[in-house]
Amino acid sequence: MPLPEGIFDAYLFDCDGTIADSMPVHFVAWRQTLATWGADFTEEQFYAWGGRPIVDIVTDLNSQQGLTMPVAEVAALQERTFHEMLPQVKAVPGVLAHIEDAYGRVPFAVVSGSTRASVTASLTALGLLDRFDVMVCAGDYTLGKPEPECFLLAASKLGVAPDRCLVFEDTDYGMRAAAAAGMAAVRVPSPLNRS
Repeated sequence: MPLPEGIFDAYLFDCDGTIADSMPVHFVAWRQTLATWGADFTEEQFYAWGGRPIVDIVTDLNSQQGLTMPVAEVAALQERTFHEMLPQVKAVPGVLAHIEDAYGRVPFAVVSGSTRASVTASLTALGLLDRFDVMVCAGDYTLGKPEPECFLLAASKLGVAPDRCLVFEDTDYGMRAAAAAGMAAVRVPSPLNRS
């Protein structure tokens, strides 16, 4: 996974689908969770909405499908279901190689639309939690990806100018957020597009 030209003083990583090859597992957890309420969530829509906070997804599914799913309850169940499946999750090889190569030379942050509990569980399962100086998760910012707020907050916490940060992302929303923050980015291929 080649990096863009430039000198970067910090690496900002999305978690699900970027560090953790967890998107297929998250999709299964979503499908199992939403079946309880009769909600439909296609794989295409799931990947298109990648990077969005769980509560936003449930709210929008309610609106689109005329449902009244209890947002907090659905979000909690989706997280519990995903956590039960964590042993199936592995690291994305190309991203893991960059983490191993740059660890100790470049400060890292995780910038995720998932909750802190979910990100912590994923990184712990992968044995990578201690690699990250900063975590910015759902609840730490107001406007989620594609807005740049989460990436700008991570850069601020690391004390690095936005234009000196390199973002690793797997979603359109995340790539748009990185661009809006004035940051260079590496697009991590989806599981279907990795060689």
